[in-house]
Amino acid sequence: MPHRVVVLALDGLLPFELGIPQRIFGRPLGTESGGRGRRLYDVVTCSVRPPGPVRTDADFAVLVEHGPEALATADTVVVPASYERGPVFEEGRLTEELAAALALVRPGTRMVSICTGSYVLAAAGYLDGRPATTHWSTADHFQRTFPQVRVDPDVLFIDDGDVLTSAGVAAGIDLCLHLVRRDHGAAVANEIARRTVVPPHRDGGQAQYIHRPLPEPQFATTTAARAWALARLDRPILLRDMAEQEAMSVRTFTRRFREEVGISPGQWLTQQRVERARQLLESTDLSIDQVARDAGFGTATSLRQHLQAALGVPPTVYRRTFRSSADA
Repeated sequence: MPHRVVVLALDGLLPFELGIPQRIFGRPLGTESGGRGRRLYDVVTCSVRPPGPVRTDADFAVLVEHGPEALATADTVVVPASYERGPVFEEGRLTEELAAALALVRPGTRMVSICTGSYVLAAAGYLDGRPATTHWSTADHFQRTFPQVRVDPDVLFIDDGDVLTSAGVAAGIDLCLHLVRRDHGAAVANEIARRTVVPPHRDGGQAQYIHRPLPEPQFATTTAARAWALARLDRPILLRDMAEQEAMSVRTFTRRFREEVGISPGQWLTQQRVERARQLLESTDLSIDQVARDAGFGTATSLRQHLQAALGVPPTVYRRTFRSSADA
């Protein structure tokens, strides 16, 4: 039987985030991973009330065909964000209606939140004493409201086994892809990632964004080295320097890095430098030469080559296209 994912639709929901689980979990597999149309998940959307309309934060409602009893059938429950949180947001407590619905969830069910859906998990006690994240803009309020939760506002998502939380909006996609990887391995997750093309700014001159390869699940052993490298992207970084951060030989470090990240340390560094350059081009008026230095490429020529390879456009065109879209 397919793994059942039940998505809890609350009043004031964000339609985009409500659709993420269906988009990631609900589509049949193609031929890339050998799926041939097979469905790995059964996705059901439910309300805390009997079937009927649920308000959104847009100018339309969604018709939800399942009531709270669907929660009793879930292997995974996903709670997207809602802007009508009421006592959950203001006082850190569930409404009677929401508490009754969550009481139907079976012990051992995997609980997942997207963005401020984390408030619901915290108010229900699922996050007590555990690490969690939420949208950066509400992280401080979230921590004050739920001091028993170990809030990390600086990450895209947190996997704490049977309870997982993500930051805002598109980070929910990252988390759902991570769950697919956990459940079915890298090949399946890579196929879904390639078919889900959702960059924050998809301008005509840019290449379509494709998620970098997703590794098989591993216990992280190169996290410190990656954090160390990210803090000094503007400086030369040697492979042996990264290996020393984990007290490993270069050979062992390279093997572990590939197991965890899915690509070599050199490829990963290039990706991070491209991302840094994109951020600088989008958000600053630094010269192309300065962007190249701050991103660790050294010269404008090197930056142009790498950006062209990654995005299909040179830095000046990327900046102009981005600024034109932002102004529009």
